[in-house]
Order: sequence, then C-alpha cells, then structure tokens
Amino acid sequence: MSYKDLPKNVLAHFLNVANKSTYANKDAPKVESSRLKSEDYHFEKDGLIYHDTYFGVRDFIGEEIVYQDEKPSWGANYYGFILDEGIDEKEVYGFLRKALIQEYERSVPVRGPRKFVASDWEYRFSIDGDLVRFVGKEEILFNGKIVYRCFVHGGYIQ
Repeated sequence: MSYKDLPKNVLAHFLNVANKSTYANKDAPKVESSRLKSEDYHFEKDGLIYHDTYFGVRDFIGEEIVYQDEKPSWGANYYGFILDEGIDEKEVYGFLRKALIQEYERSVPVRGPRKFVASDWEYRFSIDGDLVRFVGKEEILFNGKIVYRCFVHGGYIQ
C-alpha cells in the first residue's frame, strides 16, 4: 500500500473526520479493547477504517492505524506525558480535547492545530514531514509553563 493506492488528499480528509469523531470528541464512544487493558476508538467511512488504541491515563502510549480494503495502509504512534506532578490530568486532557477538535488547514492532519489558546491554557503542535512520513511534537502550557508533552511519528505502511 502506498500513497498511490491511498492518495494523500483522500487520507488527509479521512483523518480530519476520523480524529474529530473519536478521542477529540468527548462524547465519542469507546469500542471493545483490542488488546489487554487498551482503550480503543473505531471509525469507518467511504471504505476506510480508522482504529486508535492507547494505554495509560496520566502518561500514555498509543497507535492509530488506517485500513484500506482491510489492509493497514497508514499509521502513527504517540507517547504523551504530564510534566507537572501538581496538575490535574482531567484539566490537561479536557483542554487537549478542546484543541484537537479545532478546525485547521494542514497537509498532515494529525493531532491539533499549530496553536490554540483558551484562557490560561496554550496548545502547540509542530510537525516535520508529510503524510508519507512525519515526526511531531505536541505541548500544552498552563500560565506559560509546559505541563504536557507528546511525541508522534508515522506514515504510510508498505
């Protein structure tokens, strides 16, 4: 499978919809765990399948896979953690969801916009590469201090 079989523009549109229909949407239902103790989301549209599975609460690791014709075609891995022991993870992840649900234009629609600010909270996401292969870093600041960080990488699966 390659970007010739699943064009980048088709994948980008699908990821944008899938991301906002799963974890970013606080009301999205989880599905049955695919692995022992995992938390999972599943989304299907136009012959493509998106599956997100992660482990952990305060610090977490996970993977997103897009299937075309039941074959893994694209994926991303991520590891996130809270840096400030005194901060409530529910506040951090509540703000993260607000950032991830935002509309934005970018050729690599993973995670959230480049920047999102609400009150004392700030979200930042930087990325290098494109949907073929990329690495990115996500940060959340509270009152100007970095309290959360997540690293993500991924690309087409062949």
